[in-house]
Parts: sequence; structure tokens; C-alpha cells
Amino acid sequence: MTYRLSYSHHFEKGFKTLSKDEQAHVKKALAELVKDPHYSALRTKHLHSAHDLFESSANMDIRIIWHHQDDETIALLDVGHHDILKKY
Repeated sequence: MTYRLSYSHHFEKGFKTLSKDEQAHVKKALAELVKDPHYSALRTKHLHSAHDLFESSANMDIRIIWHHQDDETIALLDVGHHDILKKY
């Protein structure tokens, strides 16, 4: 199964603040996320503060915050450096 992606305003805004290299890492991670959200290289895990939210790693510093919008769609909520996790 391949998931569809839904982009929030916060995700789009966060993505634009990343360098071109960091954006490339995010794009690569999203390509894996739509195929398998729990692909080992993404290091996906539940956020401790919210059981319905997940974080996945684009690289060792960049995190993608998301949740399952429905059975076919992943809603991308935020992206940024590791410290974005403090918001959640």
C-alpha cells in the first residue's frame, strides 16, 4: 500500500526554512514514509506526549511530525530540527 500525504501549513513553513540539503533529506524520507511509515531507517516512534502523533527522522537532526489522517493518508504536521519535538 502507498499512502497519500497531506501537508499542513506548519509543515510547509518549516520545510521552507530548511537548507536545500536538508530539504533533499526530507524528500527522501517522505518517499520512504509513503511506502512504509515504519521503515527502519526512518526511526519512527510515537511521541510520548501524544499517542496519535509520530516522529520520523529525515537525518540525525531533522524530524518529521505526522499522524494517520485515515487509512490511506498521512498528515504531515511539522518538520524541522530536533528541537521541534519540544512543541509536542
